[in-house]
This record gives sequence, C-alpha cells and structure tokens, in this order.
Amino acid sequence: MTGNRSTRHAGNSVRIIGGLWRGRRLPFPDVPGLRPTPDRVRETLFNWLGQRLTGLRCLDLFAGSGALGLEAASRGAAEVTLVEADARAFAALQAHCGTLAATQVRLIRADALVWLKTQPHGDSSGYDLIFLDPPFAAGLLAPALQLVAPLLRPGGTIYGEFDTPPDLSGWQVWREGRAGQTRQVLLRRPEEGPSLTVS
Repeated sequence: MTGNRSTRHAGNSVRIIGGLWRGRRLPFPDVPGLRPTPDRVRETLFNWLGQRLTGLRCLDLFAGSGALGLEAASRGAAEVTLVEADARAFAALQAHCGTLAATQVRLIRADALVWLKTQPHGDSSGYDLIFLDPPFAAGLLAPALQLVAPLLRPGGTIYGEFDTPPDLSGWQVWREGRAGQTRQVLLRRPEEGPSLTVS
C-alpha cells in the first residue's frame, strides 16, 4: 500500500492484528510515499469481512508494507498474491514471507496496472477478494478498478482506499467508512449480495 505518508507507524513497522500471526510486527523500509493501512482501519475492514477468510483467493495490488495481504493470509486465506513495484518494499515482503513461512503467499514484482493487463480472465483464475490501495496522488484507483473487474469471481469483493472519490459507477458500495482524510469502501457488483465466496 503506497500513497501519501499521512499515517506513520512507530519504528516503520506494521502489526498483524488477527489470525495465525496475530501480534507479529513487520518492519518496512523508508520508501517515499509508503502508507500502510492503520490498525484501526484494518480492524474495521476485517469486521466488515467477518474476521476469517478461510479458503479465499486474494489479490493485494500496490502491496507496499503487505499489511492487507499478509493480514488476509494470517486469517486463513488459501492464496494471497502481493504485487509491488518498489525494489526495497518488495525485498521486505520477501523477508516477511520467509520469516512467517507464508507458503500461501505469492510475490510478484511488477507495475500493478501493467501486470493486470496480462492476467487471464475467468472464474477459475479469479479472486474472491481484491485490495486496492494505490498512491492517492497518482490517480490509479479508477483504472485499477476497470482492470480488476474481469478478475473478480462471482460474489467477490473489492476493498478500496482513497482521499478523492473515484467514479464508482457500475459498482455497489456495500460498506464505507472514513479515517481522517482517507475513505474506505467495499465494492460488489450491483446484482450480487453481501457474502464472500469461498473457493
């Protein structure tokens, strides 16, 4: 998760707040613009999602510190893909996965939008839960939403963070919240209900 450095964590670390690795602190490098999702925002998010993500296939684009994707893995997700372009942030993610023995986590160093354009579509290759927390100033959320739409399985959910509301036409806002200047939403397709699909 990269963006405006509006929230800093003491000692440049994030804490996993639930699941198998609860309480573990993970350091992250001092990369300009890296903005981990704060504990209280993640607590709200996983309350919305129902705490356990057992069996889900998840994608964390713009992964940054890995706070969202590794939290999902800690809470039972069957597979979590983290995509991060920055070399130092990616190296830290590699170290975290080794320390945690996170065999269900797949790491990809790539530009998120470029990588999305190469991905196959279809329910078997899609994701149940997609995290989108791109750099706020870069205007990446709207194009990312367009590109991830074909990768979302039926009944799947997208979590987004932003400071300026993007165009959310074509999506149902299932949950929404605010922490300071940052807003959070859970998005679904309009015709679909509120329960996550378990793979």
